[in-house]
Amino acid sequence: MLRELARTIDAFQERWGRGVSWLMLAMVVVVFGDVIFRYAFNRSWVFVQELEWHLFGLVYLLAAGYTMLHDEHVRVDIVYAKLAPRKKAWVDLVLLFVFFFPSCLLVIYTTWPFVRNSFLVNEGSPDPGGIPARWAIKSIIIVGFLLLGLQGISQAIKNLYWAMGWEEPEGRL
Repeated sequence: MLRELARTIDAFQERWGRGVSWLMLAMVVVVFGDVIFRYAFNRSWVFVQELEWHLFGLVYLLAAGYTMLHDEHVRVDIVYAKLAPRKKAWVDLVLLFVFFFPSCLLVIYTTWPFVRNSFLVNEGSPDPGGIPARWAIKSIIIVGFLLLGLQGISQAIKNLYWAMGWEEPEGRL
């Protein structure tokens, strides 16, 4: 049952991450358009400049779980790289509960009032012509960390199975 939950989370994150990747195309188009208008026509808009960093923030936050699924997060693994796969699974399992889950919960907990206040005052860009509803982009912090935490649950389940020897880690050296 737990392993099936991990597979379901992984499948969801795979679909979600591929969907979020389209935001990268949108970001490239927006940045390209901004550069063309700025240098060829000497025109620029605050809205477009803010849209660039909003799209970057969306991609960064919404794809974090997908990145974790594919084990592409940066890690300093001087000792870890030399461990056997089962020992790596034990280390990952312990560190998920000691650092990862508490960190995700802490970010969500501390971000909630920040987003709530932004929503209550209908915060928008302080710059004329900027993007309204800044609370929407701020709320993506919570969504991103919920998605990351969800993938952490899947990773914990898989690491438990690998650490106990119930399953061989796929793709681990």
